[in-house]
Amino acid sequence: MRRYSGVSLRNDSKAVPRSLRMADNRAEPTKPEKGKQPWKLLPDVLALLKPRRGIIVLGFLLMVVNRVAGLVLPASTKYLIDNVFIKGEHHLLGWIVFAVLGATLIQGVTSYELTQVMSKSSQRLIAELRLKVQAHVGRLPVAYYDANKTGVLVSRIMSDVEGVRNLLGTGLIDFVGGIMTASFALIYLFRTSVTMTAAASAGLIVFGIGLSRAFKVIRPIYRARPKINAEVTGRLTESLGGVRVVKGYHAEEREEKVFFGGVQRLLDNVLKTLTATSLMSLSATVLMGLISGGVMWMGANQIFAHKMTPGGFVTYALFLGMLIAPVAQITSIGPQITEALAGLERTREVMAETPEDRDPARTVRLERVEGRVAFENVGFAYDTNKPVLYDINFQSDPDTVTALVGPSGAGKSTIIGLIAAFYVPTSGRVLVDGVDLATVRLDSYRTQLGVVLQESFLFDGTIRDNVAFGRPDASEEEILAACRIARVDEFAETFEKKYDTIVGERGVKLSGGQKQRVSIARAILADPRILILDEATSSLDSESEALIQEGLRYLMRGRTTFVIAHRLSTIRRANQILVLEAGRIIERGTHESLYAAGGRYYDLYTKQHGLQANLFLAPGEVATDLEESQQPSGREGPQNGQADGGLSEAIRLLRGSQS
Repeated sequence: MRRYSGVSLRNDSKAVPRSLRMADNRAEPTKPEKGKQPWKLLPDVLALLKPRRGIIVLGFLLMVVNRVAGLVLPASTKYLIDNVFIKGEHHLLGWIVFAVLGATLIQGVTSYELTQVMSKSSQRLIAELRLKVQAHVGRLPVAYYDANKTGVLVSRIMSDVEGVRNLLGTGLIDFVGGIMTASFALIYLFRTSVTMTAAASAGLIVFGIGLSRAFKVIRPIYRARPKINAEVTGRLTESLGGVRVVKGYHAEEREEKVFFGGVQRLLDNVLKTLTATSLMSLSATVLMGLISGGVMWMGANQIFAHKMTPGGFVTYALFLGMLIAPVAQITSIGPQITEALAGLERTREVMAETPEDRDPARTVRLERVEGRVAFENVGFAYDTNKPVLYDINFQSDPDTVTALVGPSGAGKSTIIGLIAAFYVPTSGRVLVDGVDLATVRLDSYRTQLGVVLQESFLFDGTIRDNVAFGRPDASEEEILAACRIARVDEFAETFEKKYDTIVGERGVKLSGGQKQRVSIARAILADPRILILDEATSSLDSESEALIQEGLRYLMRGRTTFVIAHRLSTIRRANQILVLEAGRIIERGTHESLYAAGGRYYDLYTKQHGLQANLFLAPGEVATDLEESQQPSGREGPQNGQADGGLSEAIRLLRGSQS
């Protein structure tokens, strides 16, 4: 299946500049979100743990053995003090020491095995979840990428699943083990002294109520943290990816301030959680002190009254510690589990998004297509009640070139997005060989689709890898043939490692023209039936463009080609030209017929030709030469004159501000 770089074809003018939202953190603070109650996530947790129930059962068995062995030491203390020390039964000392050493050895072995089994299993679960989330995100429609930053998606894939280890790892097992030990201890304590145990239990109940309320406060704080972290990561990713723009405008300090604002928000969130957990720890410590003091006072009185032996009191105190320990453990493990549930909830939000290839309407599998593409009364809106295309009708046949021209925001990229099945029409139909594209399985269609974008996206690999991206099983001869047609061989052969040269992230080690040639070679090798060219020669110099046109003519031969043209001189040979404005087709025809009609296409063509011819005039020449060159012979009119005057004024303002 042919893959694409994930570059959105949606017009930038339609998109909201989300990357700038962090610039003023005070204007858009992140509020704690109200998520699901923990018990509502229980089905998700069970679904996660079910495939690993064998490992979990083994972990619980190891935990039970470990905890039972841990009871030997406190239980033997009573006999050591009362029987060995006080009564002088020295023959029991060896047995007591042997029992303690054996129990300690069992504890050590089971603790080791528990860590090996559960911790490694939790790390495998994290790896599996990352793979699953990445695969799911990769199959989401382009509209989802339009609405989410790359850095946010990276955070969702890599960070949100990290906390799941606390659900499967030793943390949860230790927590349950602590509860079990506390239960054993509570039984012993009540059998030893109902009065002291009732007093201690009352204190624990009060603390448990306070702890429950504390978790209600910190849960939304933990839930907000991944979102803040994703926003900071997203902006940082954008800043690093656009480092040339940042440095070109000397905006390093501004980016530092933006990043500082994001990090400060993250720090504030962490500090709040630390304050909450510190207060919980403080409360637990104070509670243990109060309970210990009360038990000492009551125990001493019982010893004075000969109702309890010194050994019995020491053993009671040790078992009381086993009862209180899980409470202290909650203050550390509880937040971890809360964080894990927050991450799980965010992961489930992503997994709940419907992949584009799971649309129940997509049932038709296309074989080798001929390439007849037709738009029938197509309308489209990115947002409800904000249409960007209105009643689009046209047909493109195999072995023809259809060019889309018009000002920015006219809807050219949206039409291309519909042809590529990145979007589904709001109304009307897009047909391929008479089949509604909304009903076609995407894996059978996109393998026959080729895209050459204006900004060529290359992966951080070799030239060979990038050329063969659409057909990784292509032979070496086929790859080299595509490179020769696209003139990649002219520069690749000059490198030391030739086609094994690493191009760097986004092809940064190649020039713009070289990247474009690799992109064209990639499309040639893919042998698509429908070809999309988004100003494919825009990054080339005149000499390279003349050479590459031969490759493009070869690439377009026998295919249905769609061209987004900004330089109108490059589409004179197109079979049909569609002139778009404000989401409508206002003119259609060939270059000759549209030029002769003297309409909107004529205006665009002649103005662009005049602007290119006079782009580098000296400041004093702008008001005269530029205006004269913009006036077509015999076709001067008020509208054109106003537009030309506005253009001259804009250039004058730009140059005047730099003088």
